[in-house]
Amino acid sequence: MLHKLYYNLRHPGALWLAFVLTFCFATTARAQYFDLDVHKKKVNIPFKLERNLMIIQLKINHKGPFNFILDTGVGLMIITDPKLVDSISIPNKRTLKIPGLGEGDDSEAYVTSTLDIAIPGLVSYDVAAAILKKDVFNLSGYAGMPIHGLLGYEFFNNLAVKISFQDSVVTVCRPKDLKPFRKANKIPMLVEDRKAYVYAKAFMPGIAPIKTKLVVDLGAGHPVSIEHYIETYGLPQKFIASANLGIGLNGPINGFISRMDEFDLGKFRMKKVLASFPDDRNNQTNLTVKRDGNLGVGILKRFTVILDYPDSVMYLKPGSTYNDPFEHDMSGLEYYAAGDHLERIVISRVEPGSAADEVGLERDDEIISINFKPVSRMNLQDIDELFKSKDDRSLLLEVYHDKRVDNVVLTLKRRI
Repeated sequence: MLHKLYYNLRHPGALWLAFVLTFCFATTARAQYFDLDVHKKKVNIPFKLERNLMIIQLKINHKGPFNFILDTGVGLMIITDPKLVDSISIPNKRTLKIPGLGEGDDSEAYVTSTLDIAIPGLVSYDVAAAILKKDVFNLSGYAGMPIHGLLGYEFFNNLAVKISFQDSVVTVCRPKDLKPFRKANKIPMLVEDRKAYVYAKAFMPGIAPIKTKLVVDLGAGHPVSIEHYIETYGLPQKFIASANLGIGLNGPINGFISRMDEFDLGKFRMKKVLASFPDDRNNQTNLTVKRDGNLGVGILKRFTVILDYPDSVMYLKPGSTYNDPFEHDMSGLEYYAAGDHLERIVISRVEPGSAADEVGLERDDEIISINFKPVSRMNLQDIDELFKSKDDRSLLLEVYHDKRVDNVVLTLKRRI
């Protein structure tokens, strides 16, 4: 069976980190899924939302707990931390080549036999995983906390899953026990090749409305991405040019960031939504299901969401942040957590022409404090929010640069 992993992570400076993993994964004919313990009708699972990543804890073969990202864009369970091979007992595993990931060991993963995945209140059935031999994606550095892997379709395919972003709780039940919230908007979904899709309408300046088929992607932190737009309609009227939209298996993914006049999803009409438009040279041609882009957490977190794969439906109810404006990073910085305890913040890229570029910040500079508060006492989500907080706001950064510590006044600049 061919599984395609198209995985997007929100980054405040780059908008999203994307990587594409294509490989053949021979599994048994038995379904891989989770179900509730026989004595339970629903289970509440807490999660952390870090940089728009939904992170839960689970155990594997009675070891852990480990931190996994819930991601509807993932077609099978992926263990991204190779050290777990030594931590969990895997009696049978075989090696699988992964095209495009690198040379030698970098292009290989282990395929496991059935694992015992323990999430309190749930029971796993025939769930296997691929274990990358090298942590090429550094999800821990991106999230600022240890990340061990991704859990996708197997978690969602048998259950109704309610996500309360306001309370940071996932509630799961059997579809027959689902009681949708009052006045929820019911939106049909298509579940194809282990992913869920919805239809939405995009309104861009100067052209007719575009009907789009989008992957419902909890692993995508941006609001929405639209593929093939540039080759069909040309560049948007206003955009951030040559934006680095992420890192793919074959190198950087470039594109453009713009704003839609309106984005319609079910009965909801959202204005001035940020959207990313990958350069058409980055588009993948071997997708098994035709699509026009993906719908990410940048929009979904404004709602309470129910995903009911067995009945092919999604329910949305607006949350307290529904009317908040969509803001892009105003610093021009991309950065990651480093060090043994992920307490250091290191710049990985500076957007040309951005506020950070104008004050001379460079790749590999280390941010020590912001407005006199050490970054070791902040999480990356806090820093993200500061850097998109207000146009023309000035922040005092203490930066280790060129073998010395400098104080830099960074004045944020709205770019789109």
